[in-house]
Amino acid sequence: MPTATLDPTTARNVLPRAPNTLEEAGLSLDLLTQLALKHLHFSGELKGSEMAARLGVNFAVVEPALEVLKVQRQVEIAGGAITGAASYRYRITDVGRTRVALFLQTNQYVGVAPVPYEQYRRYMQDFVRSAPRAATRERVREALSHLVVSQPVLDQLGPAINSGHSMFVYGPPGNGKTVIAQATRKLLSGDIAIPHAIEVEGAIIRLFDPVNHEPVDEVENDRDRLDLSLRHDHRWIRCKRPMVMVGGELTLAALDLSYNPSTGFYRAPIQAVANGGVLVIDDFGRQQCAPRDLLNRWIVPLESRVDFLTLQSGQKFEIPFGVLIVFATNIKPSELVDEAFLRRIRYKVYAEGPTVPEFMQIFENCCSERKLRFDRGLVQQLLSHYYEPRKIAPRGCHPRDLIDQSLSLADYRGEPRQLTSELLAAACAGYFVEEREGSIT
Repeated sequence: MPTATLDPTTARNVLPRAPNTLEEAGLSLDLLTQLALKHLHFSGELKGSEMAARLGVNFAVVEPALEVLKVQRQVEIAGGAITGAASYRYRITDVGRTRVALFLQTNQYVGVAPVPYEQYRRYMQDFVRSAPRAATRERVREALSHLVVSQPVLDQLGPAINSGHSMFVYGPPGNGKTVIAQATRKLLSGDIAIPHAIEVEGAIIRLFDPVNHEPVDEVENDRDRLDLSLRHDHRWIRCKRPMVMVGGELTLAALDLSYNPSTGFYRAPIQAVANGGVLVIDDFGRQQCAPRDLLNRWIVPLESRVDFLTLQSGQKFEIPFGVLIVFATNIKPSELVDEAFLRRIRYKVYAEGPTVPEFMQIFENCCSERKLRFDRGLVQQLLSHYYEPRKIAPRGCHPRDLIDQSLSLADYRGEPRQLTSELLAAACAGYFVEEREGSIT
């Protein structure tokens, strides 16, 4: 079976080499015959080279399937040049339409030929082993340059990302935990190849997700100039390393294969979609499933780096668990899980509230983004006259929110868009919750 030379410095080496035979493709003749017949069913007529392109393989791989269909009179040659079978136009017959109707009753997958599970497993194992660890101090600082984050926090993030192990990012609300978690993707170097689908014992699992996978355009012509054969396996798509983000909507069902009885194939769970990248569990502890149940599901993968999925038939198979999971929460980790789970999540990053100088810096950055004049005295007055008497702890999100509310109030009043002590006081009154005496009647 062809394997990829995993050198992330060049685009062409991220993708596996194109197979030149059915055996190298790792597919059964029956599966490829079904796919070829389905494509002809929906297209009516295709050139051999067009069929190969739709299946993502060289014509030499699909030719045996077309020969079988031709012998069985399920397809016929409708014309073409004399340069070879790849130029022939293949047309489905009535016998073929009767046969394909039976195929579609059990499986409606029509697309690029799937990658055999074993090829995907070996690719991911090689990828996880050889993926670069490039989160240096300089790169971490650059990735989070849009935030005011202390150096101790940055120095915790870098080793966690380089290790590939999962981590908690926790602390009081409003201090940028979610943004910090999202920034981890910038620190993952190189691209990854994602299969359109994988095949496990005849079952097809869609893996490529256009919502969460970002393809990288190929600028290089991928065909050999002499025989127009593919150099790389087009059953895979070169993508940026993925980042999948889920929040309170997460359920345990999202961690298992999703089978659609009407189409007859599966969709991959979120951790498989995020394989090779980052999976951010935002607001951990507020999901529709209990934190303990969620981590019970992942306690083995977090330790062994291997996950187990189950088909409708009950058959289980293992899949590499090469995903960096970031749990972002404002709940103390010790209140969510016990020591056994905390041990498996090796890195804990505390996103502390900003100091007064950091608060000033955040305020100045927010003013600069909105093209407002920054008045240090105005911010100092806000802290001493409003924050301190009410014992309000500064949060990283406060400058942005208070400035935006002040500007909205100025627009409403028809006043100039500039910060004043009156506008900030009014914004604070509408932003912070104060306990008031008396009852509501």
